[in-house]
Amino acid sequence: MNPIESNVSVDETSWSNWKWQLKNRIKTAEQLSEWIHPVQDEFDAIVATKHLFRWQITPYYASLMDPNNPECPIRKQVVPKMSEMEDDIDILALDPLEELAHSPVKNVVHNYRDRVAFCVASECAVYCRYCLRKRMVGDGEFAMNKAELQEGIDYIASQPEIRDVLLTGGDPLTLSDSNLEWIISRLHKIPHVDVIRIGSRYPVLNPFRITDELCEMLAKYHPVWLNTHFNHPNELTEDARVAVHRLVRAGVPVGNQTVLLKGINNDPEILKELFHKLITFRVRPYYLYQAQLIGGTRHFRTTIEEGMEIMEKLRGRISGYAIPQYVLDTPHGKVPLTPNAYRGREGDYVSVLAYGGETWREYNPKKTYQE
Repeated sequence: MNPIESNVSVDETSWSNWKWQLKNRIKTAEQLSEWIHPVQDEFDAIVATKHLFRWQITPYYASLMDPNNPECPIRKQVVPKMSEMEDDIDILALDPLEELAHSPVKNVVHNYRDRVAFCVASECAVYCRYCLRKRMVGDGEFAMNKAELQEGIDYIASQPEIRDVLLTGGDPLTLSDSNLEWIISRLHKIPHVDVIRIGSRYPVLNPFRITDELCEMLAKYHPVWLNTHFNHPNELTEDARVAVHRLVRAGVPVGNQTVLLKGINNDPEILKELFHKLITFRVRPYYLYQAQLIGGTRHFRTTIEEGMEIMEKLRGRISGYAIPQYVLDTPHGKVPLTPNAYRGREGDYVSVLAYGGETWREYNPKKTYQE
């Protein structure tokens, strides 16, 4: 469904303006009904979850939904469901990676010696229901003013071992070009910072944000990399292709981080199509993440063994450079979920070997995720 075919009338110039997309995000059940036919479960969940986690959807991303199918893989990622309210042992796991414990200054996560994640924005174009940072996205407490941003930059400058800075959030591309350049230009001047990366889902949720002006600005501060977040082949539209090609032409390599999501992409055929199509877009599949233990996401999670089996089914059926690394993010860093790192299962817990020789026990009950 495109905006012309929907109940929403909009001219093409407005539709392709990224700021119009943000200004006209869907935030109520009534607005949602202009794009899809919500079922009662969705209506109920919009009310039941509003005190737990914000929701909003760009018209562009809403146009990718199947209006008549509540099992649509696009729709399930962003429209609230009552399954989010199911009682779950990890409902209070607001910070499963212990990022706050690794933050020497506000919103700077220094988990690895040579790199940091710098959460420069607390807003997103769309709030994905499985979001890792539900604790902070959309929360004004985590917004950064210039003094706080400068404090983060000063910390990075004071740590000569930091060679790689990931700008994340929220979504950094929510910032204006000028505000984003203010941050990047200062990081670029730090002698020991070799690489600046941007983590953004805008190419998926609001591809019109990738303007020629943005790309020209980024090209001034190379090496700049961007990792985005396609989860399903239906997200790989012509608008997304244009956005990616603008980045690549500006010298910005683009990678992709997919989350393994039950009922959305936990199928080797779907992932094969996704990863192959990504490389035709000139996007390198980088990570396939095991879904995190975030409250209200039990219905999205698979067993680790299922993920490993899916990866085995992909090998030999698709080019090697189209196969991402399947990983579990832990407070000890990312653990490749391979037979070498997998240490076995004890009841509801899977043990994996993290870097540095640490063993991490991940709560991953078979019965819950396979029912």
